[in-house]
Amino acid sequence: MSKPYTGGCACGAIHYEISAEPIAMNDCQCRDCQASSGTGHGSYLTFPSRQAVKLEGQATHWQMVADNGNVKTRGFCPACGSPVYMTFSYMPDFFTIHAASLDEPGRYQPQMVTYTARGLAWDKTDRAVQKFEGMPPM
Repeated sequence: MSKPYTGGCACGAIHYEISAEPIAMNDCQCRDCQASSGTGHGSYLTFPSRQAVKLEGQATHWQMVADNGNVKTRGFCPACGSPVYMTFSYMPDFFTIHAASLDEPGRYQPQMVTYTARGLAWDKTDRAVQKFEGMPPM
């Protein structure tokens, strides 16, 4: 295993340390990720177990219904507004962080692009990574 993944919000009120390797790193072009990122996609690292996550600070949560009908919860800083993480009702063990919240964002290496069916013509993602019109098959 490599060194832990660390990061948090812009003001430092929320901090995480994850002692696991991500199972996926993806750019998502769904409308929710576009709206929450303020651009054409969100970039994320998903980890297989919340038990590998040490989380300090108190996030504010916002829940929404994802395209698949399940609840997606976004955790963001109540002080600075930075998006930090997401959890999913249909994958309760998974913990997903925003790539830009990493202390070392260069560790993010996208492996796929999801929801390309909703991609915007001006949002150019890495042509070398696999693309899916929705979520990839599990």
